[in-house]
Amino acid sequence: MLVCINATPIWHYCIGGNYTTNSTKYLANLDLLLSSLPSKTTTSTGFYNTTVGENDSDKSYGLFLCRGDVTQEDCHNCVEMATNEIKPLCPNTTTTIAWYDYCMIRYSNQSIFSIMEENPEYCIWNGANVSNPDQFNETVADLMNGLLQQVTYSSGTRKYAADEKSFANFQKVYGLVECTPDISQDDCYTCLSDSIGQIPSCCYPKLGAQIHKPSCNMRFEFNNLFYRLQNTSQAPSSSTTPSSTTTINTDGKKSNTNIIVFVVINVAAIITTMTISILYLRFRRKQKLRLEDDDVQSEITSADSLLFNFDTIRDATNNFSDANKLGQGGFGAVYKGKLLDGKIVAVKRLSRNSGQGEIEFKNEVLILAKLQHRNLVRLLGFSLKGEEKLLVYEFVPNKSLDYFIYDPIQRSQLDWEERYKIIEGIARGLLYLHEDSRLKIIHRDLKASNILLDDEMNPKIADFGLARLFVVDQTQTKTSRIVGTHGYMAPEYMMRGHVSVKTDVFSFGVLILEIVSGQRNNDFDPSGSIEGLLSSAWRNWIEGTVTALIDPTLRENCPRSEVIRCIHIGLLCAQENVSNRLTIATVNNMLNRCSATLPLPSSPGAFAMDSEVELANDSRVKESSGQSTSISAKKSINKMSITELSAR
Repeated sequence: MLVCINATPIWHYCIGGNYTTNSTKYLANLDLLLSSLPSKTTTSTGFYNTTVGENDSDKSYGLFLCRGDVTQEDCHNCVEMATNEIKPLCPNTTTTIAWYDYCMIRYSNQSIFSIMEENPEYCIWNGANVSNPDQFNETVADLMNGLLQQVTYSSGTRKYAADEKSFANFQKVYGLVECTPDISQDDCYTCLSDSIGQIPSCCYPKLGAQIHKPSCNMRFEFNNLFYRLQNTSQAPSSSTTPSSTTTINTDGKKSNTNIIVFVVINVAAIITTMTISILYLRFRRKQKLRLEDDDVQSEITSADSLLFNFDTIRDATNNFSDANKLGQGGFGAVYKGKLLDGKIVAVKRLSRNSGQGEIEFKNEVLILAKLQHRNLVRLLGFSLKGEEKLLVYEFVPNKSLDYFIYDPIQRSQLDWEERYKIIEGIARGLLYLHEDSRLKIIHRDLKASNILLDDEMNPKIADFGLARLFVVDQTQTKTSRIVGTHGYMAPEYMMRGHVSVKTDVFSFGVLILEIVSGQRNNDFDPSGSIEGLLSSAWRNWIEGTVTALIDPTLRENCPRSEVIRCIHIGLLCAQENVSNRLTIATVNNMLNRCSATLPLPSSPGAFAMDSEVELANDSRVKESSGQSTSISAKKSINKMSITELSAR
């Protein structure tokens, strides 16, 4: 069969510095390296790496990886074509990578072997949307996570897996994952799990997508078998027991008759089974559609039951008067209101450019209304009229935590018992969001101003405007829209857009240190030099002077061992290494059991700027093929440069 290979790369990056025209040795070594690669496509792994040159200053490192399903001939043709055109694509560039349909080729003037690399990356997706995205997304997640397990726990030298999963109406979703064979199993798992975690944010609800990185790649397609099926041994004959039909009877005619009867019976059984299966599937489909209709009707009824009349809310807030204004946030102002029955409420009036449509707004309300916990502010309902969108919450009388702990006079009202109760309450609220509710929600903007205090000074987590809903078994995703408050943002989230429950844990660690010290993370300056709270806490921990961090209003009348234990927990939560960070369940255990052993913390991720930041992809390129690619760009906010190198 003749297979046509795309003569141009799907995507390429010229990411290294330029070598000069005088770099004759490096150029000669690079030419020699590229010319040698096509002859190495006979390897069983479809992968090869090599170095050309003797001196570090002029060495050239290169490799190729052919897709796990392609033939040796197609691998050779792809690598040969790539080596001929990769230099003209990136003239004089020391480091280059290019992806084709069947192969990837990469070279550099520095070693790139056995090192897991996730940047640069690109994501390309099918332009069409699936009609039932939630079910499709679950199917894709099951398929890709299954492939992830296959490829990372296999004993073979090739880190490749492809498979299919049935979807509605006998349709199928096909998937493929692959890592370069030179990286470890753990690195392969990390690279692919990060890519799979990006699917909801980059490719939902598309019919297909690809994410390519230097060390791994993944792809899924709906009803499109894009990979070759692996060769299998010849299928067995239609008769499973041929010897029994030839040895029982020596009479040829009788033997043939037995064979015919055997085949007829089996065919009839197969047809009967298929008929019953089809009828059963049709019955289940109708039953499911009826249940879905009931669910939709139930959701509509639930939404209507939460709906407030706009005029009622306007009257309750005295037409949103400044006298009733409680505060102003990035997503709108909050007003105090009094309903006709005398109930006091807090009303958030969303800004008109919030970008949410009516359906999305109602969906978010339904999600938040289902969150019921004593340490979460309760959403009572909503109101819609034209461009006006209002959220109606329970009123919490004692303002927010920042009103107390940042004010030198007000924080004296918070003794250690009150502060410890606030820390415990926030931890319980986070545990509910992360693990105990039927949903899994990452708050993404946990800070003192979003912790409200009721009349008994119990904390209630508020403001879910930036919250991100996860599927129950999802651990991490990636977003191209970085929003939140510097000083509370985990480094992996701020710099790479990685979102997980550990993102909230980092913010909680900062919050613990602020509650203990009575100082903002962003303006902590005990010695007259610029030093963030995290940096100061870590320095005092290393120097053994951690008590210097305690709020002076607490030092004389507090159980120091308990306060130091909280500082210890705060540092464990705010560690830069995500895997070292505690889970919120562990934090709750440590807060409730003084005997629980605490490990030693590692250095925190200290970012100390207090400003709202939002990074978004600046450029989107629409390809003529009907697929789309997005590339993120550099943003400069308040003189701080944040660079997002990965394209997605």
